[in-house]
Amino acid sequence: MRIALDAMGGDLGPELPIRGALAAITDRDDLEVVLLGPRDLLERQIAEIAGSDSRVSRRLGVEHAPETVSMDESPVEAVRKKKNSTIMVGFDLVRNGAADAVVSAGNSGATMAAAIRKLGRLPGISRPGITSFFPTLKKPVMIMDIGANVDCRPKHLLQFAIMASSCSRLLCHIDSPRVGLLSIGEETGKGNALVKETHALLSASGMNFIGNVEGRDVYRGDVDVIVCDGFVGNISLKISEGLAEAAMQMLKTEIMKTLRAKIGYLLIRKAFRSFRKRVDYAEYGGAPLLGINGTGIICHGTSNAVALRNAIYVAADMVRHQVNESIIRTLREYAS
Repeated sequence: MRIALDAMGGDLGPELPIRGALAAITDRDDLEVVLLGPRDLLERQIAEIAGSDSRVSRRLGVEHAPETVSMDESPVEAVRKKKNSTIMVGFDLVRNGAADAVVSAGNSGATMAAAIRKLGRLPGISRPGITSFFPTLKKPVMIMDIGANVDCRPKHLLQFAIMASSCSRLLCHIDSPRVGLLSIGEETGKGNALVKETHALLSASGMNFIGNVEGRDVYRGDVDVIVCDGFVGNISLKISEGLAEAAMQMLKTEIMKTLRAKIGYLLIRKAFRSFRKRVDYAEYGGAPLLGINGTGIICHGTSNAVALRNAIYVAADMVRHQVNESIIRTLREYAS
């Protein structure tokens, strides 16, 4: 399994992608990683970090990509003008069979645009989207779409449900994922026109559709897949990230106020660290691009080595479990 990793797309430079790649190939013998970026820079940093480790020369390569797409660039312009950017080179490798998947912590819009341009869409998919894992009281829930499509039609949300459900079934090992539709109330008649029309499609789809779910239900863990348009999904994602960060900071502030609180922390710090790990996005790797005719993973711009290592794992698991083939079969079953 060969994964192409954008070493220049994140906010923190190439050191963390290199360390994430090294961790991945050390942990899993079946993985190879090719780093995307300026060859001289990456080879110099690999030598500084890994030294003469023989595993590096065998399973960690470099593909020269001199251009980088910045976070504030227009995705369309970047894809059109920067033919040698890391993300364009990465998806070229996938198209040519030289890599199985691409992982990038760079400009998410440009990554999606490059994937569509180089690989195209899966048959029957109108709009590819981005799905992400959210922590819950039970097991993680997949939410789609989290930002790729801010204006959607009911058929797009139906396709999101089919894609995320296939992904959940294979990656999370759930036989019949429970699918919920994010709305302002559990009742069938609640929601805007998009939600109401999508509800009817999902009810007739044959999927394990449990109806509408409210925002407060997301973290209970009673549903495996939640469907929404990218506008709502992205806001939900950013609120969740902000809330987790704020909660940790609030707890830290309260702990530092008194000696008794500091002593109490010493007694519960193991539980505190477990909670922090549970809500840390790094533990979930990256967000799969679903609906493209290949495999791509989008990571947070500030992803550390752990997040990038886990994103490589997610990419490899998607290829290994043939998620795209499952999506195509499910779409054909629905159409028939």
